[in-house]
Amino acid sequence: MKLLQDRVGSITGASRGIGRATALEAARQGARLILIARSREGLEETAHQVENEGGVRPQIIVCDVADESSLKTAFREMHGYTKQLDFLVNNAGILRDAVIGMISTKQILEVLHTNLISLIQIMQFAARIMMGAKSGSIVNIASIIGRSGNEGQVVYGASKAGVIGATKSAARELAPHGIRVNAVAPGVIATSMIANIPESKKEELLGSIKMNRLGQPEEVAKIICVLASDYSSYVTGQILGVDGGMWL
Repeated sequence: MKLLQDRVGSITGASRGIGRATALEAARQGARLILIARSREGLEETAHQVENEGGVRPQIIVCDVADESSLKTAFREMHGYTKQLDFLVNNAGILRDAVIGMISTKQILEVLHTNLISLIQIMQFAARIMMGAKSGSIVNIASIIGRSGNEGQVVYGASKAGVIGATKSAARELAPHGIRVNAVAPGVIATSMIANIPESKKEELLGSIKMNRLGQPEEVAKIICVLASDYSSYVTGQILGVDGGMWL
């Protein structure tokens, strides 16, 4: 029996990076998926890769999670596909670096809406469906920056610290309904989000990682799938670092 056999799950930010890797791993583990992202092209590519590996073609929904009307439309569309939702992976997020003196109000609102406000709204929607079944797993994607902070990432760090707080609070509320809520806090993962970091900065980052290498999206995806599955049936309210020892 595969880890997520016959489970229905939704993954946001599934057009690339950790979201795509999670979709592929969840499909390998037998899940049927509803994938959400802003890029139709990226979603189609993820769905194509799932099919190429022998998985069931996912449903795709093009949605900007930071736009409330777009998000409501996506919820209605998802509800039209299924009344069952066994797990949710809240992965959509953006990174906008700026030193504290150069942060604009527009940047603050953009990052907080995408990384935190939409995450809470999506949890609300998922919880309503999961309550009917008295079971479910929500996995939020936080970041090591939400724990440690970092220069030039005041807004991003605040948004990811908010994800951690929202995860713990939701876990308390939803546990009596059979719904588990956990978060994964990746360290430095080899995705497009870090592609523009100068080599000198990458070397500096490597020096702070005890395992002396960048993480791979697939390594995060496997942990997410464990948290989505019954293998973690007595785990809730936890923030699991996937950071190669960077947080030690």
